Amino acid sequence: MKLPVIPIIPVKANAGTDAGGCASAGCGSAPDALAHLPDEIRRKVQDHPCYSEQAHHYFARMHVAVAPACNIQCNYCNRKFDCANESRPGVVSELLSPDQAVKKVLAVAAAIPQMTVLGIAGPGDPLANPERTFATFRELSERAPDIKLCVSTNGLRLPEFADEIAHHNIDHVTITINCVDPEIGARIYPWIYWNNRRIRGVEAARILIEQQQKGLEMLVAKGILVKVNSVMIPGVNDKHLPEVSKLVKAKGAFLHNVMPLIAEAEHGTYYGVMEQPGPTAAELQSLQDACSGDMAMMRHCRQCRADAVGMLGEDRGAEFSLDKIDKLDTQDIDYASAMARRKVVHEEIIGKLEAQRQWPAAKVGVGGTAITAGRPVLMAVATTGGGVINQHFGHAREFLIYEASDMDVRFIGHRKTDLYCSGGNSCGEEESVLDKTIAALAGCEVVLCAKIGYEPWGALEAAGIQPSGEHAMEPIEDAVAAVWREMLAAGKLATPAAMKKCA
Repeated sequence: MKLPVIPIIPVKANAGTDAGGCASAGCGSAPDALAHLPDEIRRKVQDHPCYSEQAHHYFARMHVAVAPACNIQCNYCNRKFDCANESRPGVVSELLSPDQAVKKVLAVAAAIPQMTVLGIAGPGDPLANPERTFATFRELSERAPDIKLCVSTNGLRLPEFADEIAHHNIDHVTITINCVDPEIGARIYPWIYWNNRRIRGVEAARILIEQQQKGLEMLVAKGILVKVNSVMIPGVNDKHLPEVSKLVKAKGAFLHNVMPLIAEAEHGTYYGVMEQPGPTAAELQSLQDACSGDMAMMRHCRQCRADAVGMLGEDRGAEFSLDKIDKLDTQDIDYASAMARRKVVHEEIIGKLEAQRQWPAAKVGVGGTAITAGRPVLMAVATTGGGVINQHFGHAREFLIYEASDMDVRFIGHRKTDLYCSGGNSCGEEESVLDKTIAALAGCEVVLCAKIGYEPWGALEAAGIQPSGEHAMEPIEDAVAAVWREMLAAGKLATPAAMKKCA
């Protein structure tokens, strides 16, 4: 079997800026977004695409689906198989045995030198499947020692396995904590399976919360990095999540990921069937901003499938399907050479990021100079990765959202869309997809992409969104800052106070 190879994306060095091109000291997407962390922790996350916003532009991850069973039920979850076109947690196309998982990891690691992280996140809960989970980790720690090992869990059995997690050198753990109030938890979790019996309601939520908090404290005491995931459910826990953020930070979690509820009816979840609304992009951003005063926020999460492979925002799992992996003799993989190549690739990227971190940061204003105040602007960016604007508008399945202001350029999140240039749609269907894309970009004033066609250009302008293809292949933050300055110079960014003064 010939292994597919993903090309290495070079890191562009831009004097006076970070790897993404941002010159602002406050840039939320710059490498120093985690500057408050001790050097030891920063070294642990600098190449972890799920823990570092900057790293996700350059490094890849993979999940192996070896854990089918779950010991709790969430109203937003429905574990499904054979859903290759559906991207959300709990969904996989193939369930793997530990041996198959190890073989797949070795194949991917040999073909994708940017891969740094292997995680087990389902499709159930890894700690509800301890034999399968730790058998996979045990062999990988021996055969692929350079790969970071991660686990994501609901936390119900976390205290029971905290010692074993540390024993296998798993130094990154994600706990999904949606509440710290059992009354709220009873609206999220119909039941848990605990001590060989099913428990429901407030009592179930209370047990789960106690176990999560105990497990968090145990991991932190062992020096294990903990990220907390929370699902934002409007009308259920949205007002409560700032309290969650304060508590988990106080107990030692270093990163909080507030994710939007996915509740389309076709997914078959309780919330979907009951038409529970998910948050708007503006509501999600507002809550993330409210929580960010307490701890670092993760804004680049893609709510990945439990069998995702590749860079965040892409899924190359089909290239490593089980039928292809089963035909592969891992003895044919020269893993020592592959690991040596991976080391070179990783060191090259990290070296440039470290060097750029030493460059002087701007004191005031985007672009490094003091400027007249102007209002913040949201801009959407089409990119395939590498921290540059390098994707055609019509090929984008998601857009990264940045906010530019007189203080900095910061990454806000991402918005998924349908593929506009599908190649086979009728005109009416394409128009429908374009309408959906424009709706998904609500609140954005500019779209930056490598190229864009005449028809979508006109439709975007009609919707009040200015398309731009003038900054193709430029670092994202540099381009966003440049467009903001252009808008400022053109008098488009007067603040309400300034407008009142002029009047």
